[in-house]
Amino acid sequence: MNEHGTIEHSTTKLSTTPQSVAQRLREGMARGVLSFPLTSMDSDGGLDLESYRAYLTAQLATEPGAVFPACGTGEFFSLDEEEYRAVIRVTVEVADGRLPVVAGTGYGWAQSLRFARIAEEEGADALLVMPHYLVEAAQDGLVEQLRRLSAGTRLPLIAYQRGQVTFHADALRRIAEIPAVIGLKDGHSDLDRLQRLTLAAPDGFLFFNGAATAEIQARAYATVGVPAYSSAVHAFAPEIANAFFDALREGDDTAVDRLLREFYVPLVELRDRAPGYAVSLVKAAARLRGLPVGPVRAPLTDPGPEDIADLEKVLDAGLDLVRATRHRP
Repeated sequence: MNEHGTIEHSTTKLSTTPQSVAQRLREGMARGVLSFPLTSMDSDGGLDLESYRAYLTAQLATEPGAVFPACGTGEFFSLDEEEYRAVIRVTVEVADGRLPVVAGTGYGWAQSLRFARIAEEEGADALLVMPHYLVEAAQDGLVEQLRRLSAGTRLPLIAYQRGQVTFHADALRRIAEIPAVIGLKDGHSDLDRLQRLTLAAPDGFLFFNGAATAEIQARAYATVGVPAYSSAVHAFAPEIANAFFDALREGDDTAVDRLLREFYVPLVELRDRAPGYAVSLVKAAARLRGLPVGPVRAPLTDPGPEDIADLEKVLDAGLDLVRATRHRP
């Protein structure tokens, strides 16, 4: 039993260093997409752990580079601390050391630290630090947020810039000096600024593309030295996500263009119809495929019948494309 009054699982990695976690992530990012699984809910909006376990087992069988539970796609913002604990515990159990588990955390540093300690107790390898709540902040404050968090957990940290969080080059240099901070996920898609950040960072600092439907901008991110990306599509159609990843890695521009034109662009146009569809539409697509993920929690709303019908057409088009390619199933 630790100082927080909970029993630590044997999967907790007491000897793991930020450098070793960064290396595992680097290897995983070169091998496959980064998986951001959905969190399964029942019809009343309660957490459904058994369905989550079954869903996650199928997801990880498709060999992503790493798994990021309870992040944006996993509705971190709607989970209480005990639900969060359960999700991280199941994820660590299913992953079983085969790939890194990077748990989401967020809000202000005090609340973020509460989630961080839970993730640490349950055996996660690292944390994705999502944007803080509500307020705008100066660069000094963004740096201090990560310093405070790193002082309270032994887990390595990946900063996430999107929304009201944007790092300048000097702040990037300062957070990279914090031993626990190993990387940055970018959701702004400002490639001019991102290029400056990659040039300001020390060797070995991790960057990855966290734009919504990241495949749309994957080639552009790669031109500034950020080829790795997260994939919401992997949450409901890993065969499409893997086909795109393989085609991009192999330089098969014909396959990349066709997947973008016939699947990803229509998906993004559908996603842009309503706020929150970046998660709601992904869950709806998973349900169309018979995956046990359930509905979204308020304030998100599930898509209506017309959007579901259009989503089914887009999904069928993507799956047909994959069947016509020689890339991995």
